[in-house]
Amino acid sequence: MARESMDEIDTHLGRRLRRRRRLLGMTQQELAETCGVRFQQIQKYECAANRMSAARLWQLADILEVPISYFYEGLTCDQREHLERGEDGDANDTMASKETQDLIHAYYQLGERPRRRLLDLAKAMNGELEA
Repeated sequence: MARESMDEIDTHLGRRLRRRRRLLGMTQQELAETCGVRFQQIQKYECAANRMSAARLWQLADILEVPISYFYEGLTCDQREHLERGEDGDANDTMASKETQDLIHAYYQLGERPRRRLLDLAKAMNGELEA
């Protein structure tokens, strides 16, 4: 596999790591402490300056409560072509927005019953808008 292709995969893994960490409302420092590394190491993983070993990827998946496959989701031929052209797949991604991350973080701070009620409300409002 060419070095360029490996760099694209590292970039993708780093983006997925950053996205999941942010969705959980975790700082780089908090994740680093849980992993037993310095926060700079997490920064380097996220920007693909350093590669993640298989063992580290396993550890991160466990800490972030996702399957290892989460990190590879969306890594298709099309995704690679976008990366090769320098297009940032996260730029227009709803999940990457600060507002979405804040909403998800607040949602998971609620208890189970209020979460269910909020979800039902959002679905009802969406149905009203479409009608």
